[in-house]
Amino acid sequence: MSLTATTATTEDELDAIAQAAASAAPMWRASSAAQRAGWLRAAADALDAAADELVEIADGETRLGTVRLRGEIGRTTGQLRLFATVVEEGSYLELTVDDADPAATPPRPELRRMLTPVGPVAVFSASNFPFAFSVAGGDTASALAGGCPVIVKAHSGHPELSRRTARIVAAALEEAGAPAGSLALVEGREAGNALVQHPVVQAAGFTGSLSGGRALFDLASGRPDPIPFYGELGSVNPVVITDAAVAARRDELAKGLVGSFTLGVGQFCTKPGVVFVPRGAGFEEAVTGHAAAATGGPLLTDRITAAFPEGIDRLVADPSVSVVAGGLRDESGAAHPVVLTTDAAAVAARPDVLLEECFGPVTLLVCYGDAHDLRRALEAVPGSLTATLHSEPGDDVADVLALLQRKAGRVLFAGWPTGVAVTWSQHHGGPWPATTSLHTSVGATAIRRFLRPVVFQDAPEALLPDVLRDAELGRLPHRRNGVLTA
Repeated sequence: MSLTATTATTEDELDAIAQAAASAAPMWRASSAAQRAGWLRAAADALDAAADELVEIADGETRLGTVRLRGEIGRTTGQLRLFATVVEEGSYLELTVDDADPAATPPRPELRRMLTPVGPVAVFSASNFPFAFSVAGGDTASALAGGCPVIVKAHSGHPELSRRTARIVAAALEEAGAPAGSLALVEGREAGNALVQHPVVQAAGFTGSLSGGRALFDLASGRPDPIPFYGELGSVNPVVITDAAVAARRDELAKGLVGSFTLGVGQFCTKPGVVFVPRGAGFEEAVTGHAAAATGGPLLTDRITAAFPEGIDRLVADPSVSVVAGGLRDESGAAHPVVLTTDAAAVAARPDVLLEECFGPVTLLVCYGDAHDLRRALEAVPGSLTATLHSEPGDDVADVLALLQRKAGRVLFAGWPTGVAVTWSQHHGGPWPATTSLHTSVGATAIRRFLRPVVFQDAPEALLPDVLRDAELGRLPHRRNGVLTA
């Protein structure tokens, strides 16, 4: 583990860390539900106990403020405790049994199937959530819950926080009985590249930029033994507002949009970045009024701060784009809310220019004329984490809804997409480039990324994993001969 801001993890250090994770993997794989759940809860308790210290460190590194950071610790420890209940409940194992049937054609042997841990997992921390998508965030929680040791690549935007969090969690796991090597940290871009290629690592989770994620995805796929890479990369999160919705709730919708795209200074992956509005309905004016009263703030890092105005300039350079609110810049580097407008025909013609994600407090209003105009523009929208539809009961929105379902992993019918509940049913993923897979990085089923199926055929009971023996199946959700038993 690197101990200074300027020292990256060396090749030898990385290899030692990986070998420790490999040594820990058999104990994680063999751990009982009670043991594993206890380890997760111990990590959560340790983070809660250290909250004051961690918030102070994070506030000095991230510019997010103590209120936001304290709430994010709560989300992080809540995720760990959710996955403890997932482990105890047991349906994540997908236990399935087909009894032998010699009379079947062809004769059927006894088959017992379950999901098992893939082995050590690499996790790449995000910049915008220094707790919830970082060292002890959702990727780490779901991998540990699945029975996989974790090696985290720290984000350069909060190195000291990453080190301290890793020490706290690693110590808590070991004190609770987990093996050494259960959680470790590496630092530096080269170490991150080497991590995803290390033969010990069997899967990787990533939250970050499209360019960075694609580079790591290619490294993972190009290994002699390719591994799954679960990347959350970029999302414009389209919103569609109908004529009837604007007529009924124009001011309410405008206020909600401004609150959503400026939340966290526009640095949420679920920010509504592209909003389709009916031409001539006056929605732009309503948004402008609320945006004028919205405040900006500092962005997470110097790199993000420099990239924000550059992204605005690229959009404004298109002849169809106008600035209707904001655009002011000051010497402090604070990002002020910006509202841009364009038209649906331009989006359909130049999606590569107009639908590129811009990280920060900006949204693009796309004015459409009729249903055909809207559909052509929506077809050009890339895959996203979310899609939102604001309509009224009398609207015919079946075609639009079908299209939005193809474009996103979560479809909202009220409210705004910023804010992702950590629940059993949540899905946080979407078609490329939102994610590199069909899986979620938030919610109970995030565990599925770090498990693989294995089937035991005609196995003696004494050699079966405990959970596949009849005595254990009686207390766990399972399917036997096609019949689901809860």
